[in-house]
Amino acid sequence: MAVTRNLGVRIELVSMDPHFHNITIALYRQDQTGRPEYLVYSYSGLPGTAERIAALRSSMATLGHLVLDGELLHFPCGSAHQAAVRRTFLETAKLPPGSANAPKPLTVLDKKSGRNITATNLGEGRYQITADGPEDGKAVRIDAIIGGMVKLAEVGLVAGSAGGFAFPCGKTHDPLVGLLLPRALNVRAILREEESAGGRGLLVAPSQQK
Repeated sequence: MAVTRNLGVRIELVSMDPHFHNITIALYRQDQTGRPEYLVYSYSGLPGTAERIAALRSSMATLGHLVLDGELLHFPCGSAHQAAVRRTFLETAKLPPGSANAPKPLTVLDKKSGRNITATNLGEGRYQITADGPEDGKAVRIDAIIGGMVKLAEVGLVAGSAGGFAFPCGKTHDPLVGLLLPRALNVRAILREEESAGGRGLLVAPSQQK
């Protein structure tokens, strides 16, 4: 007899996992416990699928500052941060298994400008983006990076603070910022990547998967 499972609302899909037989993996949101929780799941029945999904969940917890409780992930602040967890899922799925063993640093080299870009934790969910190098063009580049963070994580701008952004929950999310900062350097490439990936596969029932 077939068993139906309520997975929640699907918010993202990796149509072909490059690290495990091109299986389809999806991210679901559940709101059954009074807080937003996320489930990574695959219908694939291939041997090793459960281990691959478990490793992916664990890596998301490490890289995105998420709490893994059984099969479900949630942020310790209790907020949804749906855009951020969606991006965490996509970025983690790209990494080879076993490579996500530590959070990413809060400083990254911006190849476009040749500057080191740093996100500094100011407390209460607030962060400041700074860049080294000459002043010429620095402010414009920082503004562009802040815009990338806003798109990727739905953070807010800090009033009266150039180069500042804040998580609406008011809590610290250093690992999440470290994960998203390199992608915020070129958010247009991210959007193009998502457009090209759209529709390249659907999450289908086990009877339709090989």
